[in-house]
Amino acid sequence: MAETSRIVRISDRQEKQEIARAVLEALPEWFEVEASREKYIADCAGWIFLAAKENDETAGFLCLKETGKDTVELAVMGVLKKCHRKGIGRALFERAKAIATEAGYSFLQVKTVRMGMYEDYDITNRFYLSCGFKEFEVIPELWGEDNPCQIYVMSLAK
Repeated sequence: MAETSRIVRISDRQEKQEIARAVLEALPEWFEVEASREKYIADCAGWIFLAAKENDETAGFLCLKETGKDTVELAVMGVLKKCHRKGIGRALFERAKAIATEAGYSFLQVKTVRMGMYEDYDITNRFYLSCGFKEFEVIPELWGEDNPCQIYVMSLAK
């Protein structure tokens, strides 16, 4: 990540939603379905929210939400395309993983579209695998057969 980049935790609900909207609307390849995008924007106000700032401009964000007493989910993440391949996504993920571990969670999960369906999502899958996630389950009916849901998990146990 560039020296001018930093990861900050955002607590203001409106700021979370403004950042999420700006980033997600700039990534139509991944967030083209308006109803889903709007749900992420609405829901992120109540989640753990990390923003990547590059030269004081938002480059991306990541949200964690609790899905069980021992499990937290990387619920949504986006990095502006002009900031891809700069280590920003990795920095967001590493900070989120540290927060989840410090909070006492045992597992971290993420859901995406199964590998092999769409090139843009294959990039996402490779990113999660490179972060250390392991394939857990595919649930084809969750999002429909055109978008089979791949669930990845990782242990946070020391």
